[in-house]
Amino acid sequence: MPLALCAGLAVGPTACAADPDEGTNGVGRLSAPEIEGKARSAADTAKAVRLSGTLVSKGGTFKLNMRLRQDGASGSVTTKNSTFELLRVGDALYLKADAGFWTHDSKGGATPSKADAEAADKLDDMYVKVPQGDPSYKQLRGFTDMGPLLGGLIGLHGEKVKGDRDQIGGVRTIKVKGGADGEGGTLDVALVGSPYPLQFARGGGGGVVVLSEWNKDFLLNAPSKEEILDYGKQLPRT
Repeated sequence: MPLALCAGLAVGPTACAADPDEGTNGVGRLSAPEIEGKARSAADTAKAVRLSGTLVSKGGTFKLNMRLRQDGASGSVTTKNSTFELLRVGDALYLKADAGFWTHDSKGGATPSKADAEAADKLDDMYVKVPQGDPSYKQLRGFTDMGPLLGGLIGLHGEKVKGDRDQIGGVRTIKVKGGADGEGGTLDVALVGSPYPLQFARGGGGGVVVLSEWNKDFLLNAPSKEEILDYGKQLPRT
């Protein structure tokens, strides 16, 4: 009966096409601003997320692989010059890097002294607690603050426009673009389960980040005393 009815009413090849929102959470039926709002609300109420991808800014290119919670984070950051690990438990921020990071000269070219090289060897693969008064603290903490980091990443600029449906990590998504061509960024929002943002492509080639493992909790423990050494001076700039 349904097939006969469909055939009888058909006035074109797409007259009885499948509903693209069948079996979804329904956000695909909403307007672009409403979809973005749903994604922001879902992200704001989440307790944890994994963020991975690349960000391009005036300060350079950063490759991130971070697990974030409201009260801390752990993961790695790769820059042009080095890769280092970050661990934040509450306000306590720890950095772990190899000897090359500690001997890196931000102005370039200078050969480290013998004393600096020996100190760097001792710091190799050890945690250093970043003093809150150190100029690097605010910058490094920025990679670990879930709320501000997500808020800054998933914001679209310009008129919000609905895009195509896609899949990110096997999950069906709907795209929302900032501007007709996505010049203000493109956000992929989950069409299954909670409408979490699953991928964000920044406009102007500013990088792409993938957001996964929403609400998947993980342990955050401060390093033991045996794993920590004091750098003793201002941290190198990243």
